[in-house]
Parts: sequence; C-alpha cells; structure tokens
Amino acid sequence: MERKRLPEYLKRGIIDTEKTKLVRSILKNKCLNTVCEAARCPNKAECYSKNTATFLILGNICTRNCRFCNISGGKPAPLDRTEPYKVAQAIKELDLKYAVITSVTRDDLPLQGADMFALVIEETRKLVPDIKIEVLTPDFEGVEDLIDIVVDAKPDVFNHNVETVKRLYPKARPLANYERSVNFLKHIKERSPKMVTKTGLMVGLGETFDELYEAFADLKSVNCDIVTVGQYMQPSKKHLDVEKYYTDEDFKKVVELAHKTGIKHIVASGLVRSSYRAFETFESI
Repeated sequence: MERKRLPEYLKRGIIDTEKTKLVRSILKNKCLNTVCEAARCPNKAECYSKNTATFLILGNICTRNCRFCNISGGKPAPLDRTEPYKVAQAIKELDLKYAVITSVTRDDLPLQGADMFALVIEETRKLVPDIKIEVLTPDFEGVEDLIDIVVDAKPDVFNHNVETVKRLYPKARPLANYERSVNFLKHIKERSPKMVTKTGLMVGLGETFDELYEAFADLKSVNCDIVTVGQYMQPSKKHLDVEKYYTDEDFKKVVELAHKTGIKHIVASGLVRSSYRAFETFESI
C-alpha cells in the first residue's frame, strides 16, 4: 500500500523560543522523559511554548509494542526511584498549574508502575500544593488493586486511552483488550464516583462511523467524562498505515456521534491528542 501523504492542514510549523529551550533544559538536567519527544507529538512545540509537557515516567522502553506507537518496545532499564521527586521539581520550576503524568507500559514490574504514579502525585503536591494533576496510565492488565493505588492518590483527572474501536484491537493493540480498557474506566468511577475520567481514540485506522458510535456508547455506559479524538499519523513505514485522513467535516460528524450517545465533553480534530490542551478541557467541565 502506498504511504498516504500528510495533508497540509495536519502539518505544524517549528517553534523554537526561549520558553521551549527552557523546558528542554529543565527536562535534560533532571534526566526526565516526555511523551512529547518519545511519541513524536505534533503539538510538542506549542505545548513547550506554553511551559507545559506531559511527563513520561518509568523509562522510555515499553514492554509492549503497539503497532501505532512510536515509543520503543523491548527490555526496560531499572527504575529510577528518585524520578517522582525529579518530576515534582521540574513541575515546580516550570511553574505549571496543570501537569500530565503518563508512562510506558511496565508489565515486568510487580506493581506495573502504579506505585510510581502515586508517588509522583504525592511528591508534586508537596512542592506545588495547588497543582491540578492528570494521569494517563496503561491498563495494568486490568488488575483492580493496581488501579486503586492510583485512584487513592487522588489525581484530578484519571485518563486511560481506549485508543481504537473494538474490531481493530488485534491489529493495533494485540497485547491489550478492548473490554478490559472500558472496564478500567468503569472501575475508576466505582472506586471514586466524583473523579473525572477521560479517554482518547485515534481515527484513520480503518474504523467506521458506526464503530465509533458503538465505542462512544460503551464509554457513556461507564460514565466517562471526557473523550478526545485525533487523527492517527504513521510515525514510520514500520507502523500501521493510515487508511484515511479525516477532514473537518468528518470530525464534526465524530462530535455529533459522541453527543448523540450522551457524551458531553468531546474534543475532536486532526491534531488533538489525549493530553493536548488538557487544562482547558478540564476547566470546561
């Protein structure tokens, strides 16, 4: 299949300012990773220019190898037990009011990194008491005790990405499970009914609008508060092909379908990613 060319409306210009240099400097000095760099996010320059970044904890090697993701799979390095404090320090130095914490999947760890998420939240709130914190976690293989470790640390938003429609899981996420991810979001609400839950999906992998509607209906059934939908962009020729680039009209239909199922907070456009403008989305609830 011939690789589809990226449409002009999905291209972002390069922004390099004193602010972007400051963010890079702080991250480098503390030996921290960001998903902005690891996943080649198209919004990296914009977010850096606003003194924000999505921190990637637990290293930069994932124990899974999803066919859409640019983060490398393989054998991870040992944990840096000082990482929670270093992330908290970076958040303070960047003077953030809203921080997003995510990670690679670490199926190799006894607690799969859930304890490290909790420690990052704890250390950050010590240094920046008024901070709003969003976590974006792996599925922890659906182990509820691990989910509870993070829920009980009281993040302001708990995000777990469903990523795609049910039919495409064997193709895009062979080591994950659609029902497990939906039930993950359900369990958060059961454990903490007032906690804001969030999920994200990619489009352009071959899904149909009917399948998207079914996914939105499933998310509504578990009272997911925020749903983000963005265009899948192929990181390299080794990754899944883009089957379709959605137009603005297509994204309008996506929003209409989500609203039809009862989802109130839906953010959908070509460059949307789950952490993009997360603070603005949180404030809109």
